[in-house]
Amino acid sequence: MIEEIRISSLGVIDSSSLELGPGLTVVTGETGAGKTMVVTALGLLLGGRADSGSVRSGARQARVEGVVAVGSLPGFAAAVDAAGGEVEDDRVVLARNVAAEGRSRAYVGGASVPVATLTGLAQPLVAVHGQSDQHRLLQPRTQREALDRFGGPPVQDLVAEHGAGWSRLQQVERELEETVASARERAREADLLRFGLAEVEAVAPEPGEDVSLAAEESRLGNSDTLLTAAEQAREALSSENGGPDAMAAVAAGRGALEQVRVHDREAADLADRLAEVGYLLSDVAADVASYASRVDVDPSRLAAVSERRAALTALTRKYGETVEEVLAWAEQASVRLLDLDGTDERIDALRDERDALRDELGDVAGRLSAARSAAALRLGTTVTTELGGLAMPHARLEVAVRRTPTGADDPAGLPVDGEHLHAGAHGVDDVELLLAANTGSEPRPLHKGASGGELSRVMLAVEVALAGTSPVPTFVFDEVDAGVGGTAAVEIGRRLAALARTSQVVVVTHLPQVAAYADRHVVVRKSSDGTVTSSGLTLLDETGRERELSRMLAGLTESDTGLAHARELLEVAQPARALQP
Repeated sequence: MIEEIRISSLGVIDSSSLELGPGLTVVTGETGAGKTMVVTALGLLLGGRADSGSVRSGARQARVEGVVAVGSLPGFAAAVDAAGGEVEDDRVVLARNVAAEGRSRAYVGGASVPVATLTGLAQPLVAVHGQSDQHRLLQPRTQREALDRFGGPPVQDLVAEHGAGWSRLQQVERELEETVASARERAREADLLRFGLAEVEAVAPEPGEDVSLAAEESRLGNSDTLLTAAEQAREALSSENGGPDAMAAVAAGRGALEQVRVHDREAADLADRLAEVGYLLSDVAADVASYASRVDVDPSRLAAVSERRAALTALTRKYGETVEEVLAWAEQASVRLLDLDGTDERIDALRDERDALRDELGDVAGRLSAARSAAALRLGTTVTTELGGLAMPHARLEVAVRRTPTGADDPAGLPVDGEHLHAGAHGVDDVELLLAANTGSEPRPLHKGASGGELSRVMLAVEVALAGTSPVPTFVFDEVDAGVGGTAAVEIGRRLAALARTSQVVVVTHLPQVAAYADRHVVVRKSSDGTVTSSGLTLLDETGRERELSRMLAGLTESDTGLAHARELLEVAQPARALQP
């Protein structure tokens, strides 16, 4: 609910605030005083188009603030938090600045946000109805949504079920179309994968094989050099030809020190160390001899290794930098090939799922259509009754629920009750409000059968019929009573009061019969200092209400007759007001 609106430098309003509350609030004032600036201010808070021409002459910018109580709107509070704004004491301040040069800025809970964010947050809070907004009721979508709201959970649950099923059906249809269209490309990809997997399978590489073969090829390619070096090292360590070698030299040194070890402890230690060196040399000489005997100089093995490495290199050029990467590609390719080889089976499965979904949706759509038709009869009767009280005693509203047959091959069609009907996310029904304004006349679509005044009353009657089912907590009516007077005006006031029992209602009106039903009466007064004209918003007490109603009735605020008539209007309206003292 909107608790307060603060306006500065907007149109003829210099600076003013409007305190709102539950029930019915009316805004009145002389022509040109700026009543519609209240609606303009709300439009800016809802993210409407900013017009620099609405900035008060001489001001740098216009500013509108709205204080919204969010205690009963947990979803709204969460959205404010997500936008970076703050909720304080269950209240949020929405604001909009419009600069004289045309720039516009929006704020939610103190945080600067894009205007689109403000629009998404605020629009679900308020439904604005004005002379231009009557066209909204002419839209088929709006008429269908109104019927669904009136139908309540029995209709809305089916709408949600059908919408979810329809979304899944569209997803399956798209996947099926893409799978069929790409079947040739998928077959080509499968052939390439089979060829690659066959190459890998033919070579059958082992993890790390490329590294080990590279080392073996290097060893085989230099076997003669390795063998010569090993023989030379063995001869130097332990000569087989009786020549000088390292072992003989160490043995001679050890023998010399052994002869004198009894004379000096240090000489004995050195002899022991030479003994250790001798043992090590003996081991190394044996190892070198063993290595020399194992050096492979087989040219056929070198050829085999080189051939194997060439086969592995051919794979790594195509499928990975290393053998491990080649093996990983082969594993992934096998999984992908299984998927590609299952294309026909996938197409069949998608077609089966599509057909099953169509049958299921056809059943849901049939039940939804039946529920809508039942709700349409009730809504037509309810609105017709309301119109009778709005000085349209001979008017009759019908809510037509029509279904359009289509061919069995229509992808947007569903089988319903033995027929194939055109369908959409909302079902198979086209909903249209038809009005017969006079006895004996045929019901016609609203845009053909209703004048501006009649359309205003139809719109109000529909809103009253939907009272309690609307998710919108605040309704704003901008002179929807234009062209109406007398008894019809009284009935409009009574029905606005009835709507205000379940929602917050703000009405800009020029009719005293409507204003009398208000729980809160605000007047827009115009003042002038001789050069600049400005307007302000004033909340009236009972005496002020009598004077304002007298002005609206007779054009005079102090007329005894006008004041008496005003008091009478207030007394008649008192029992029907939304808020009772």
